[in-house]
Amino acid sequence: MPDTSTVVRPAYRPYTVRVGAVRRLAPHYVRITFTGTELEWFGTAGLDQRIKVVLPLDDVAGGFADFGQNDAAGDWYDRWRALPSAERNPFRTYTVRRIDPVSRELDVDFVVHHEAGPAGTWAEGASIGDELIIVGPDERSPHSRAGIDWHPGTARRLLLAGDETAAPAIGGILESLDPRCEVDAFVEVPTVADTELPLPPASADRRVVCLPRGGRPHGEVLIEAVTEWTQRQGPLLARAAAPRPQVLDDIDVDRELLWDSPDDGDGEFYAWMAGEAATVKTLRRLLVSGCGVDRKRVAFMGYWRLGQAERVE
Repeated sequence: MPDTSTVVRPAYRPYTVRVGAVRRLAPHYVRITFTGTELEWFGTAGLDQRIKVVLPLDDVAGGFADFGQNDAAGDWYDRWRALPSAERNPFRTYTVRRIDPVSRELDVDFVVHHEAGPAGTWAEGASIGDELIIVGPDERSPHSRAGIDWHPGTARRLLLAGDETAAPAIGGILESLDPRCEVDAFVEVPTVADTELPLPPASADRRVVCLPRGGRPHGEVLIEAVTEWTQRQGPLLARAAAPRPQVLDDIDVDRELLWDSPDDGDGEFYAWMAGEAATVKTLRRLLVSGCGVDRKRVAFMGYWRLGQAERVE
């Protein structure tokens, strides 16, 4: 038998889980607690770490049915692509909200609404005992922190901005912060009732604001709030300015992925922005082109594009 003691585990692997609890957090949010013996080894980095929720196929088990049986299956994506199209389970990207390896529980917050995609629709109808597969980090891997875009480096003055899809990541980041950090966090949510979404409590140095969108266009309220914030932060942003003029590529968010998370570096200020791609593009331009902030101090992630399904290559 070959010696497997030196085998390097992949950063991500499939986990077979079941729905253990379903909790409505706010009108447009459902928290699902997944359970499973394999979650003993699930990565514990938290923050904004991404996972894949693999959804059941109608009427058939789908090709992912046995993927969770191999705890070292780092080739899950290649195996998925090799499946006949009719057997490819759809999957969507989400954020770890809470992981407890001791109790073997994983919380994932889903956005649900009347035009929800396949994941939101599944979450709306989820029942205790429903089984599916989640592809997530393996704590035993030396690369278990893959899928994290939060890289503030030495920064202690922080800006977080996102829409409802970014709220779980913002919550995870806020819970991780050093008490010496000063942060402004803006989260645009669909309705006033959604401002009751449980996020870490605000304080004098942790200003957390939920912005109800109401009937206004997606992203408009968030852009206004961040614009007003920049107008009050002249000295801070001047200190965060790039040493030389910067040119931003004009990314076509309808056809290209808007995503950049610079490595940890030195500096007082750091911004993290995620959500609908066109909104994030505007916020990025505001900070980098409008305020002159060094682009190495700005992370931006276009999680999704209005009117489009998540792209899966």
